[in-house]
Amino acid sequence: MEIGKLSEEILGEKAVLIGVIEQDSSEEEAIDHIEELAFLAQTAGAVTQKKFLQKLRVPDPKTFIGSGKLEEIKEYIVANDIDLVIFDDDLSPSQLRNIERVLEIKILDRSNLILDIFASRAQTAHARTQVELAQYQYLLPRLTRMWTHLERQQGGIGMRGPGERQIETDRRIIKDKIALLKKKLVEIDKQKAIQRSNRGQLVRVSLVGYTNVGKSTIMNALSKSEVFAEDKLFATLDTTVRKVVIDNLPFLLADTVGFIRKLPHQLVESFKSTLDEVRESDLLIHIVDISHPSFEDHFNVVNKTLAEIDKEEKPTIVVFNKIDAYRYVPQEENDLSPKMQENYTLEELKKQWMAKLNNNKVVFISAEDKTNFEELKAVIYEEVKRIFEVRYPYNNFLY
Repeated sequence: MEIGKLSEEILGEKAVLIGVIEQDSSEEEAIDHIEELAFLAQTAGAVTQKKFLQKLRVPDPKTFIGSGKLEEIKEYIVANDIDLVIFDDDLSPSQLRNIERVLEIKILDRSNLILDIFASRAQTAHARTQVELAQYQYLLPRLTRMWTHLERQQGGIGMRGPGERQIETDRRIIKDKIALLKKKLVEIDKQKAIQRSNRGQLVRVSLVGYTNVGKSTIMNALSKSEVFAEDKLFATLDTTVRKVVIDNLPFLLADTVGFIRKLPHQLVESFKSTLDEVRESDLLIHIVDISHPSFEDHFNVVNKTLAEIDKEEKPTIVVFNKIDAYRYVPQEENDLSPKMQENYTLEELKKQWMAKLNNNKVVFISAEDKTNFEELKAVIYEEVKRIFEVRYPYNNFLY
């Protein structure tokens, strides 16, 4: 199957999801993580039938979740005609083999699932090359498993792209392929660098954030363009750059790929050139989905990833999106337990975050219905203007 092409045969696979409650995490966190895995599975085309959570002090080195839990899951698989099992953590090659031997169906881990979604979403030659390289790098240490795995399973989620071509599971061929793809990416990266240098000296602004927070919707509203936006994870893979003018001040606005927790290191490595847009930006607009129960965790994941990409601290506007979907639940009068996120009004959250982020600008909006959009544009204008004045102190005629 060609990378990036969804076919009817893989849609609707019945999946079982498996997550763990580790020693240093709560059950609520584990539930949130497995719900995110369910969204990933849905994006890939699977239909989740059941979610299993297992408390673990440390993962079992042989089967990750222990033989007893594995037998329980097998009973459910047999009784409900399940097509695949998806783990919310990365499994070692030996764990994959052992689990597959017991369950006798297709097993995916989190990285494999995310790589599959990227394969289905990659549209341009650049993105397709990046995804293919990441897939081969993921496949290389798992060759022994792939031979027997592919004899039983053809096609389906987790098998798009290089996974289907058995002849390329030969270690030498895959290493050669990886080397060729890296060379190809070097050439593409050179072309991209030339394109960036040809954009002149306009101020560069990048939209960043967790996946599915509304970056593309905001991009469309600010640039009056039609960047693809969808309520699915990783709807945007390729960086899209548009010229935007607010009042009479022009700048370049880039929409970048969304981040996610436990993003496979193969993807981070292969998508570094895509993230060059972030490194070369003068200003970041960090979009956060305020309606999500784990928005603070998402905020921290993005900041951690940004720190890995670029050590330089850039001016940032933090935009809390989807205020139309935020649900405020007043705390009962006699409830002495600590306030939860939903017990704060939007105004209270705004004051908290403005104090917490100190010099960073904070805006609360709804990109869907354009609530507070003029405020957002005004904040962007002031930040771009400030950068422009520093860069061109004698060219203030633009505004």
